[in-house]
Amino acid sequence: MLGSTGRDWQNKLPFRQNGRMDADADQVLAAIGPRLRELRRERGSSLADVSAATGISVSTLSRLESGGRRATLELLLRLASAYQVPLDQIVALPAAGSRARRPPVKWHGMTVYPLARRPGGLQAYKLVIAPGDRCEPSLKTHEGYEWLYVLNGRLRVVLGEHDLVLMPGEAAEFDTRVPHWSGNPGPDTVEFLSLFGPQGERMRVRARTGKGTGRTDATDRSG
Repeated sequence: MLGSTGRDWQNKLPFRQNGRMDADADQVLAAIGPRLRELRRERGSSLADVSAATGISVSTLSRLESGGRRATLELLLRLASAYQVPLDQIVALPAAGSRARRPPVKWHGMTVYPLARRPGGLQAYKLVIAPGDRCEPSLKTHEGYEWLYVLNGRLRVVLGEHDLVLMPGEAAEFDTRVPHWSGNPGPDTVEFLSLFGPQGERMRVRARTGKGTGRTDATDRSG
């Protein structure tokens, strides 16, 4: 079932209508650099070692750790793989009780935790779907680009004619003008990250909506 065109849940949530997310964004993003430095030092690795393992230049790694450069999802995925940690160990929600933390929002069977917001730019969320919620696809289209990364559980993603089940550590990237929907195929709760950009840049990840893209690591249920 395809809904009418228009903005999806990212543009309907109340916290996207004002600037109250700025403190959350600053807190979450500012913590990434020190955490990356901590992970590297824990492993006794130099910047050159990490550069060789990830293909990220030493200067970029240094600026990421010092806060001189904003991290992209592609860079974080490479670093999480190199350090062998889940992505949410690098990008963490503000600590419980923090004044900057915004409360989660219930929206169409999902619990949405806002992570970061920049006016007119990339929006970041952590989403949780309990078993039994969002079981039946209801496809939507709207302007923008979205990246999904599964933290725990299984995430069913319908992209046009493709029907995929993503496992922890797997990611999907797609143009939101393609009819799409995500839900929980069960049996456990699914937790995943969503990065939404009104004019997002493509990144090299495992699932795409373009023609000729193969899938070797996610279950395609379309037959």
